[in-house]
Amino acid sequence: MELSSPFLPEDLPWLEIAIAIVGVVLTYLVAKSTIFRANDEAPVNFTVPLPEQCKAGWSGRILEDPSIKIPRSSAIQCYNPATGQLLGQVNPATPDGIDRAVARAADAQREWATTTFGQRRKVMKTMLKFILDNQEDIATVACLDSGKTKVDAMLGEILVTVEKLKWTIQHGEKALRPERRPANFLMMYKHNEVRWEPLGVLAACVSWNYPFHNALSPIISTLFTGSAILVKSSEQTAFSANYFTSIARNALTACGHSRNLVQSLVCWPQTANHLTSHPGISHITFIGSRPVAHIVCASAAKALIPVCVELGGKDPAIILDSVSDSDLEHKVVPILMKGIFTSSGQNCIGIERIIACPRSYDRLIPLLEKQIRSLRQGASIPPPSQPQQPIHSNNKSNENIDIGAMIAPTSFPTLTSLIQSALSQGATLHAGTGKQHIHPAHPKGHYFSPTFLSAITPSMPIATTELFAPIALLLRAACPSHAIEIANSTPYALGASVFGNASFDRKDVDMCVKEVKSGMVSVNDFGAYYAVGLPFGGRGGSGYGRFGGREGLRGICNLKSVCRDRGWAEWMGVGTKIPGVLDYVGGREVPQGRKVAFLRGMMELGYAEGVGRRLKGLWQMGRSA
Repeated sequence: MELSSPFLPEDLPWLEIAIAIVGVVLTYLVAKSTIFRANDEAPVNFTVPLPEQCKAGWSGRILEDPSIKIPRSSAIQCYNPATGQLLGQVNPATPDGIDRAVARAADAQREWATTTFGQRRKVMKTMLKFILDNQEDIATVACLDSGKTKVDAMLGEILVTVEKLKWTIQHGEKALRPERRPANFLMMYKHNEVRWEPLGVLAACVSWNYPFHNALSPIISTLFTGSAILVKSSEQTAFSANYFTSIARNALTACGHSRNLVQSLVCWPQTANHLTSHPGISHITFIGSRPVAHIVCASAAKALIPVCVELGGKDPAIILDSVSDSDLEHKVVPILMKGIFTSSGQNCIGIERIIACPRSYDRLIPLLEKQIRSLRQGASIPPPSQPQQPIHSNNKSNENIDIGAMIAPTSFPTLTSLIQSALSQGATLHAGTGKQHIHPAHPKGHYFSPTFLSAITPSMPIATTELFAPIALLLRAACPSHAIEIANSTPYALGASVFGNASFDRKDVDMCVKEVKSGMVSVNDFGAYYAVGLPFGGRGGSGYGRFGGREGLRGICNLKSVCRDRGWAEWMGVGTKIPGVLDYVGGREVPQGRKVAFLRGMMELGYAEGVGRRLKGLWQMGRSA
């Protein structure tokens, strides 16, 4: 057929024109689809009432003996650990209340499981917008309830939660799409795939050290997989639990879904067992201590509930001698300070041991001593009558501090004892008192003096015990291999950091990355794996399972393997049959040549029979035609 016409010029590039037209049409269709999708998933505005305690003019009564327990009462007493100010009281959940919460979540989940990824992304985008628009208020609530600084709240609460939302929005659907899997040669007519489906109602028992992020992180993942969740926050941060979970609940309502998908509760330990063994719970994420983890896992085993366990660690930072003097002072030491003293050391991936090779060891002592001695402690939220000041200004307000309070003073006697034991065994105290610090402006706050010890040896109890406190420990290693040996000398194996000049010391850096026992490693950085969507978790005494990233999403789903006939196999009538003994046909032995075995296998699996039936049918159709 010729594209010719007396009315059209023959020298036009018809093929190029046709391709251009098709390209324009496809571009239009793709753009139109993208625009419609963006509109359908656009975030919705909503509000969450800010607690009165966070508003200007509020001033809480300072407790004489701050504690979450009230004599002769079952209520949980909430207070600011940095000042001792009373924040209010929260009634703990009861077993009946937990039953009702599970039932509400289960009812809502049945409809939520049918939603599209686009609908779930809309909820994620709505939450993201609210957090970005209200980050100052969220940080204030976190500071009041945990005693941390505004900087720690912005980095450890807001930043990582925003990153998790953005990762889930951008990559969550791809992680949960059905995945094709290969077949063997004889089963070539099968289509194999793995699916990740909603589990139902999940539970998250989360720690107090990051009250906002630890609550929102499992909510984000659970909702995106199509499940519902009960979040049991720590009784230590009961004040903020309802406000933080209300962000997710109100986002769901704003997008037209049931707020019952997210249930929030706090309870005393004796009641928590009812939740962790509840037959209506399909999965538990636990963030906490090893002793409590044993109780949780034993309770979950009663109902065969799988558990993802994150138990903290004794994370090492290995400093190789290839680090230059300039990099050590201006890059490594600031990272070490952040890794050790963020949230007053109450960080599961905090650096608890600096393991330095000989040259770096000697150079680190004066640098760290100077920095740690200059640290300022205090309450991040100033009194209502005092205006907010820039965090790094020269104003001597309460806002200009480096370290906040610890959550409670219960660990202080143990910390002091471990430090005194280390000193008696030859350790050297360079900074701090190694004891509780009575803050002159906040005498009822829970402060521990930022402390720096060197000459720590692996045999000292302080070198193997998780401190969860603002304490820097420096250990000497003879060489990189010795540093790895020291790093692996504790029961913990969560995160690790390795510092070295990778340009000419790549071999030792890579050896440390490979041989240090941990679930995560940062090279020339601290905790970077948590901000890039990688799976988070450890091994050994630091727990098992992962949350975060693709593995975290898939880990809270039901993994379903699906095997079905391909379309061409169904059309041709090819199917699987129960094979006979391949060595015999009609009672006679058959030679086992490759061709014979192959043909026998095809016949027994139904290839030849199916193809034969289809060809016969086509031949008969041709004859009748």
